[in-house]
Amino acid sequence: MRPKEVRTRLEPASLRREKEFLEAVRRSRELHRPWTSPPSTPARARRYLAPRKDGRSELHFILTPAGEIAGVVEMSEIVRGPFRSAYLGFYALEPHQGRGYMTAGLAAAVRRAFGALRLHRVEANIQPANGASKALVRRVGFRKEGYSPRYLKIGGRWRDHERWALTREDWGR
Repeated sequence: MRPKEVRTRLEPASLRREKEFLEAVRRSRELHRPWTSPPSTPARARRYLAPRKDGRSELHFILTPAGEIAGVVEMSEIVRGPFRSAYLGFYALEPHQGRGYMTAGLAAAVRRAFGALRLHRVEANIQPANGASKALVRRVGFRKEGYSPRYLKIGGRWRDHERWALTREDWGR
Protein backbone atom coordinates (compact mmCIF):
# COMPACT_ATOMS: atom_id res chain seq x y z
CA MET A 1 0.00 0.00 0.00
CA ARG A 2 1.63 3.24 -1.11
CA PRO A 3 0.73 6.47 0.65
CA LYS A 4 -0.52 9.53 -1.16
CA GLU A 5 2.67 11.31 -2.19
CA VAL A 6 3.57 14.73 -0.86
CA ARG A 7 6.32 16.42 -2.84
CA THR A 8 9.62 15.77 -1.14
CA ARG A 9 13.00 14.32 -1.97
CA LEU A 10 15.82 12.45 -0.31
CA GLU A 11 19.28 13.96 -0.22
CA PRO A 12 22.32 12.10 1.11
CA ALA A 13 23.18 13.71 4.44
CA SER A 14 26.35 15.78 4.30
CA LEU A 15 28.47 18.14 6.33
CA ARG A 16 27.36 20.90 3.95
CA ARG A 17 24.09 21.12 5.95
CA GLU A 18 25.63 20.68 9.42
CA LYS A 19 24.55 24.09 10.74
CA GLU A 20 20.98 23.74 9.41
CA PHE A 21 20.77 20.19 10.81
CA LEU A 22 21.96 21.27 14.29
CA GLU A 23 19.49 24.18 14.36
CA ALA A 24 16.64 21.81 13.43
CA VAL A 25 17.69 19.30 16.11
CA ARG A 26 17.73 22.09 18.72
CA ARG A 27 14.20 23.19 17.68
CA SER A 28 13.01 19.58 17.88
CA ARG A 29 14.17 18.53 21.36
CA GLU A 30 10.67 18.22 22.82
CA LEU A 31 9.38 16.46 19.71
CA HIS A 32 12.11 13.80 20.03
CA ARG A 33 11.97 13.21 23.79
CA PRO A 34 12.01 10.32 24.84
CA TRP A 35 12.03 8.55 21.46
CA THR A 36 15.41 9.49 20.03
CA SER A 37 18.51 11.58 20.69
CA PRO A 38 19.93 12.96 17.45
CA PRO A 39 23.44 14.43 17.67
CA SER A 40 23.23 17.93 19.10
CA THR A 41 26.86 19.08 19.21
CA PRO A 42 29.08 20.01 16.27
CA ALA A 43 31.53 17.17 16.99
CA ARG A 44 28.79 14.53 17.15
CA ALA A 45 27.01 15.95 14.11
CA ARG A 46 30.25 15.80 12.08
CA ARG A 47 30.68 12.12 12.90
CA TYR A 48 27.01 11.41 12.16
CA LEU A 49 26.93 13.34 8.88
CA ALA A 50 30.32 12.15 7.61
CA PRO A 51 30.27 10.14 4.37
CA ARG A 52 29.60 6.43 4.89
CA LYS A 53 31.87 4.40 2.69
CA ASP A 54 31.40 0.84 3.91
CA GLY A 55 28.06 0.26 2.14
CA ARG A 56 26.45 -0.89 5.39
CA SER A 57 24.46 2.26 6.07
CA GLU A 58 22.96 5.30 4.36
CA LEU A 59 21.78 8.52 5.93
CA HIS A 60 19.40 10.84 4.05
CA PHE A 61 17.75 14.14 4.75
CA ILE A 62 14.07 14.35 3.81
CA LEU A 63 13.65 17.73 2.15
CA THR A 64 10.60 19.93 1.68
CA PRO A 65 9.91 21.32 -1.82
CA ALA A 66 11.69 24.50 -0.61
CA GLY A 67 14.79 22.44 0.26
CA GLU A 68 14.46 22.61 4.07
CA ILE A 69 15.31 19.55 6.16
CA ALA A 70 11.98 18.07 7.28
CA GLY A 71 13.40 14.85 8.70
CA VAL A 72 16.05 12.18 8.60
CA VAL A 73 15.91 8.53 7.52
CA GLU A 74 18.75 6.07 8.00
CA MET A 75 19.16 2.59 6.59
CA SER A 76 21.61 0.75 8.81
CA GLU A 77 23.05 -2.73 9.06
CA ILE A 78 22.49 -3.24 5.35
CA VAL A 79 23.15 -6.92 4.72
CA ARG A 80 23.66 -8.41 1.27
CA GLY A 81 23.66 -12.05 0.14
CA PRO A 82 20.64 -14.24 0.87
CA PHE A 83 19.38 -11.98 3.71
CA ARG A 84 19.26 -8.63 1.79
CA SER A 85 17.88 -6.62 4.68
CA ALA A 86 18.27 -3.31 6.54
CA TYR A 87 16.98 -1.50 9.60
CA LEU A 88 15.27 1.87 9.20
CA GLY A 89 15.56 4.68 11.70
CA PHE A 90 13.82 8.02 11.19
CA TYR A 91 12.69 11.21 12.86
CA ALA A 92 10.92 14.43 11.89
CA LEU A 93 12.29 17.91 12.53
CA GLU A 94 10.40 21.03 13.64
CA PRO A 95 8.46 22.75 12.17
CA HIS A 96 7.75 20.20 9.43
CA GLN A 97 6.16 17.30 11.36
CA GLY A 98 2.59 16.33 10.59
CA ARG A 99 2.65 17.60 7.00
CA GLY A 100 3.25 14.34 5.15
CA TYR A 101 6.95 14.83 4.51
CA MET A 102 7.96 11.88 6.69
CA THR A 103 5.44 9.57 5.00
CA ALA A 104 6.71 10.59 1.56
CA GLY A 105 10.35 10.44 2.68
CA LEU A 106 10.02 7.03 4.28
CA ALA A 107 8.23 5.74 1.16
CA ALA A 108 11.11 7.09 -0.96
CA ALA A 109 13.62 5.31 1.29
CA VAL A 110 11.67 2.05 0.92
CA ARG A 111 11.61 2.51 -2.88
CA ARG A 112 15.39 2.96 -2.76
CA ALA A 113 15.80 -0.11 -0.54
CA PHE A 114 13.77 -2.38 -2.82
CA GLY A 115 14.98 -0.74 -6.04
CA ALA A 116 18.57 0.53 -6.23
CA LEU A 117 19.78 -1.42 -3.19
CA ARG A 118 17.91 -4.60 -4.21
CA LEU A 119 16.97 -5.45 -0.63
CA HIS A 120 14.24 -7.92 0.25
CA ARG A 121 13.25 -6.67 3.72
CA VAL A 122 13.31 -3.49 5.79
CA GLU A 123 12.60 -3.39 9.50
CA ALA A 124 11.78 -0.54 11.89
CA ASN A 125 11.89 -0.98 15.66
CA ILE A 126 9.60 1.42 17.51
CA GLN A 127 8.92 2.03 21.19
CA PRO A 128 5.39 0.84 22.01
CA ALA A 129 4.11 4.25 23.19
CA ASN A 130 5.37 6.07 20.07
CA GLY A 131 2.04 6.24 18.30
CA ALA A 132 3.20 8.74 15.66
CA SER A 133 6.00 6.48 14.42
CA LYS A 134 3.76 3.41 14.42
CA ALA A 135 1.13 5.28 12.39
CA LEU A 136 3.84 6.44 9.99
CA VAL A 137 5.18 2.97 9.20
CA ARG A 138 1.63 1.62 8.96
CA ARG A 139 0.84 4.28 6.31
CA VAL A 140 3.85 3.13 4.30
CA GLY A 141 2.73 -0.51 4.49
CA PHE A 142 4.76 -2.03 7.32
CA ARG A 143 3.20 -4.73 9.48
CA LYS A 144 3.84 -5.44 13.14
CA GLU A 145 5.81 -8.66 13.56
CA GLY A 146 6.70 -8.82 17.20
CA TYR A 147 7.89 -7.36 20.47
CA SER A 148 11.48 -7.07 21.73
CA PRO A 149 11.93 -6.36 25.46
CA ARG A 150 14.83 -4.04 26.39
CA TYR A 151 15.89 -3.85 22.73
CA LEU A 152 17.74 -0.51 22.45
CA LYS A 153 19.41 1.81 24.95
CA ILE A 154 17.91 5.27 24.45
CA GLY A 155 18.26 8.14 26.88
CA GLY A 156 20.31 5.96 29.22
CA ARG A 157 17.64 3.24 29.54
CA TRP A 158 17.05 -0.06 27.80
CA ARG A 159 13.69 0.35 26.08
CA ASP A 160 11.19 -2.17 24.75
CA HIS A 161 10.38 -1.99 21.04
CA GLU A 162 7.84 -3.33 18.60
CA ARG A 163 9.28 -4.84 15.43
CA TRP A 164 7.64 -3.62 12.19
CA ALA A 165 8.73 -4.90 8.78
CA LEU A 166 8.01 -4.71 5.09
CA THR A 167 9.14 -7.11 2.37
CA ARG A 168 9.52 -6.43 -1.31
CA GLU A 169 6.59 -8.77 -2.07
CA ASP A 170 4.28 -6.78 0.20
CA TRP A 171 5.40 -3.35 -1.07
CA GLY A 172 2.83 -1.88 -3.41
CA ARG A 173 -0.11 -4.07 -2.42
